[in-house]
Amino acid sequence: MNKVYCCFPGGKHKVLTMSYDDGKQQDRRLVDIFNQNGIKGTFHLNSGIFHDPERIKPEEMPQLYAGHEVACHTVTHPTIARCPMPEVVSEVLDDRKALEAIMHYPVRGLSYPNGSLSQDIVDMLPHTGIRYSRVVGNTDGFELPEDPYRWMATCHHNHRLMELGEQFLSLHKQQYLYLMYVWGHSYEFDLMGNWQLMEDFCRMMGGKEDIWYCTNIQLMDCLDDFKRLQFAADNSFVYNPNARDCWIRVRNTDSVCTPAGQTISL
Repeated sequence: MNKVYCCFPGGKHKVLTMSYDDGKQQDRRLVDIFNQNGIKGTFHLNSGIFHDPERIKPEEMPQLYAGHEVACHTVTHPTIARCPMPEVVSEVLDDRKALEAIMHYPVRGLSYPNGSLSQDIVDMLPHTGIRYSRVVGNTDGFELPEDPYRWMATCHHNHRLMELGEQFLSLHKQQYLYLMYVWGHSYEFDLMGNWQLMEDFCRMMGGKEDIWYCTNIQLMDCLDDFKRLQFAADNSFVYNPNARDCWIRVRNTDSVCTPAGQTISL
């Protein structure tokens, strides 16, 4: 029987994604750094605080965040584990609706405001159309998330960023999939006076042939697409029912593209 491994697009085995909250004015500089180095990020926004002069205005968002992901952070940024559940549902759904009216695509990601969550909230999120949500904290590792609704990043940008980035670049065993996930708030770079840290990191990480650069939801979609692939019992062929191409590695040789809607022999 053929041995088959899931791959990221292009047959890559490493992925880098970034996650930044609150949508403050410093996002402009951060997005520019990402764009210069081919890095992709997800930006979690509060649609009920757009009037705050420190926040990016809705009319600027489609152009500023083009090529990245806009995701939910609730409407007003409450500590949701202390709120009645109907209020939590409204905070998430109303944020989705407002952001979708601006960005004109389904908004399916979330980061918990103030890192606040409960099991009831986790259980509720799939019913509101949310596919993943980021928690606060650092794993210091490069594993894929076991529970996408309790998704913890590799590190905050002020926590061992360059050290962990160097470790990530050194990973080479292609029988594994590796994820580096960085989170934070763009205004923290002004507070700490350390924009150079992010500039150095993105310069170091960008343009690598073995890394897929994607948003949070693109990673979730990729993993979900692989689960829907339909393999023959002996792995001699595979049907891809997805609307996107998928990539697999067969017999530990070169990666193979499985085109959307097609069956191919392996």
